Amino acid sequence: MIELARQYGRYGYRRIAALLRDAGWQVNDKRVERLWRREGLKVPSRQPKKGRLWLNDGSCIRLRPEYRDHVWSYDFVHCRTDDGKVFRTLNILDEFSRECLTIRVRRKLNSTDVIDALTDLFIFRGVPAFIRSDNGPEFIAQAVRDWISAVGAKTACIEPGSPWENGYCESFNARFRDEMLNGEVFYSLREAQILIEQWRKHYNTKRPHSALGYRPPAPETILPMDQRPAMHQLSKWTTQVGLISGISQVPMNAQTVLPPKLWGLI
Repeated sequence: MIELARQYGRYGYRRIAALLRDAGWQVNDKRVERLWRREGLKVPSRQPKKGRLWLNDGSCIRLRPEYRDHVWSYDFVHCRTDDGKVFRTLNILDEFSRECLTIRVRRKLNSTDVIDALTDLFIFRGVPAFIRSDNGPEFIAQAVRDWISAVGAKTACIEPGSPWENGYCESFNARFRDEMLNGEVFYSLREAQILIEQWRKHYNTKRPHSALGYRPPAPETILPMDQRPAMHQLSKWTTQVGLISGISQVPMNAQTVLPPKLWGLI
């Protein structure tokens, strides 16, 4: 227990108890709490419940995730390497399962990088029904909106100045900063990319999530090949978005699935 508390310094006794049970120990939360207090470990204070998501007319927001890949959400987080240079992360989350689908780490991220990240996820996971975001210029860019529409998804932009309407992603970002970014010193961008990807995998496969009954969002699962989208479908998407939005350069992953004779169309 002490070793786990040292390794995961921002976890309370409930998450530590879940990790112990996952490792095969027969313990309950109360016993771990007693040992936790006896050893002088810090028990985090109870956090107030977050408010519900509301529209500006006072009614409860209409779009809530009902199944896996129903609603994805994404947002940017800023941090710095040890030399003071800023880098950004693009975090994409499945709201229903709480799984972090990807974290892109770059010095700069623009709308083309957003399309590229979505393309990779569409290839290996499929297309969600909705993608929720704030009104940042990278997310509301016409090329991004056309790309999302062309693959059959819909955008769901929150009200300006209302980050709580993107509550799932905001909550994830808070955990990401608290458990990862605030506890590390990154000496290079490459080191940040490696450590953040390690944390993302731990978050998905090992970290107990209180909203999921202290189970991890995606415990070591692999999507069967027959459930992945066919490549010819992505080719159709890429052709559509190239013609619709006039993108002069589509992401590399998307272009490689198009027949060479069609590259001239985009």
